[in-house]
Amino acid sequence: MTTFDDREQGFERKFALDQEQEFKAHARRNRALGEWAAGLMGLQAPHIDEYAKAVVKSDFELPGDEDVLRKVFEDLKGAGVAVSEGEVRMKMAELLAQAREGVRSGN
Repeated sequence: MTTFDDREQGFERKFALDQEQEFKAHARRNRALGEWAAGLMGLQAPHIDEYAKAVVKSDFELPGDEDVLRKVFEDLKGAGVAVSEGEVRMKMAELLAQAREGVRSGN
């Protein structure tokens, strides 16, 4: 193998690792978002865990974050929680930053 081939394989491994970490971070963010929303809706254990799992699953409906946003926002609105779509988006961004940090640090 040449040095170029070695470098190419190194870049491919790094890309795969980055993609795996991003997937894990989004899953963590979605779980935390579900727990946050469940708390706002007044859910109690074990319903908090069930709802958080449902939010994680909702991310597989469409590419991107809109499916998660739609689910959480509509559920909060349906439960009578006064929260704006912008507030949910900000919470999603905050939790994603925390999840990325947690995945990178191995927590």
